[in-house]
Amino acid sequence: MDEFVTFCRNVFVPVTNICRNNCRYCTFRCDPDDPDAKLMKTDEILPILEDGKKAGCTEVLFTFGEYAEEVPGYKEWLEELGYSNTVDYICELCRIAINTGLLPHTNAGILNYTELEKLKPLNASMGLMLETTADLDAHEGSPGKVPSRRIKTIRYAGELQIPFTTGILIGIGETLDDRINSLLTIAELHEEYGHIQEVIIQNFTPKPDTPMADVPTPTEEEMMQAILIAREILPDDVAIQVAPNLIDPYILIQCGANDLGGVSPTTIDWINPESEWPGISELKEMVQATELKERLPIYPQYIKKGWYSDNLKDLINSLADEDGYRKL
Repeated sequence: MDEFVTFCRNVFVPVTNICRNNCRYCTFRCDPDDPDAKLMKTDEILPILEDGKKAGCTEVLFTFGEYAEEVPGYKEWLEELGYSNTVDYICELCRIAINTGLLPHTNAGILNYTELEKLKPLNASMGLMLETTADLDAHEGSPGKVPSRRIKTIRYAGELQIPFTTGILIGIGETLDDRINSLLTIAELHEEYGHIQEVIIQNFTPKPDTPMADVPTPTEEEMMQAILIAREILPDDVAIQVAPNLIDPYILIQCGANDLGGVSPTTIDWINPESEWPGISELKEMVQATELKERLPIYPQYIKKGWYSDNLKDLINSLADEDGYRKL
C-alpha cells in the first residue's frame, strides 16, 4: 500500500454531448434534435473556469462526444461559432483556460496523430479510456469503441510524449481474461513509450432507460480483484485510480489503488450525474489513516521530464511545489 493517495481538484466542462457512438450504457450522449443536446459557447464556459479557479482548482477537464462532426446537424452548430472542426474549438477553449489559470486535460474519444499533435501544446495531459480489448455487445453501433482504434490513439499519444490517462471499465460484459488482457495491453504501451501516468479501474454503474439498465454492478470482490491484478501487471510508476463518487475507495486503496482522480468542488460529474463528488474533508475520511496529497493533472515525473510546452511552463511552475505536487 502506498504511503499517500493523490487527487486533483478540477472543473468538468462537457463541451458537447453529441457523439457518433451509441454505447448501450450511456446517458451522456444526445442527438442534435434532443432538447438536452448542447454545444457550449465560450461565454457559458468562462464563468465555470473562473469559479473553478476561485475554488482552488488546477485542472479543467474538457470532455465531448467523439467525432460529433459525423452526426447530422452538429457541424452547423460548430460553424455558427466560427469553427470547422471540434479540435480547433477545443484548442481555443484550452487557451482561454490557460489564461484563466487552469491546466487543460482533454478527453476527446479517439483522435488521429495530427489532432493529438495540435492539442498537445495546450494540454497538461490527455486521456482516453481503453475500456476493454474485447468486442462486446455493449459497444455495438459504436465505431469509436473498436479496441484497435483506441489502442492506436493511446500509441500516438506515446509517440508524441503526452502524459496520458487511460483505464478499463469493469462489468460491461467482459471476462476476467479480457480484463487481464486489457491491462497487459496498457502495460506494454507504457513500457514502449513511458507515457501512461494513471490507469482508472472504473466500476460500471447501470443507468435507467438504457439497454443495460438491468445489468448488475460489479461486486466489491470483483473490484478488489481487478485492483490487485492491475497492481501486479502495471509498472510501479503508473498510478491506479478509482472514482470516489462511484465506489468507496478505502478497501481498494488496501489493494493497491493510489489515486482518486479529478474531484470538483464546483461542477458535477456529467458522465455520472447521479453520483455526487465527495468534498475534500470526505475524501480524507475515505482514505482514513493514509495521507491525501493534491496533484496537478500532469504527474510529478512528467513535470521533471519537461513533458509540457512553453504555453504551460509558467502556470505549472506557479502551481507545482519542488516535488511536482500541488503547491500548498
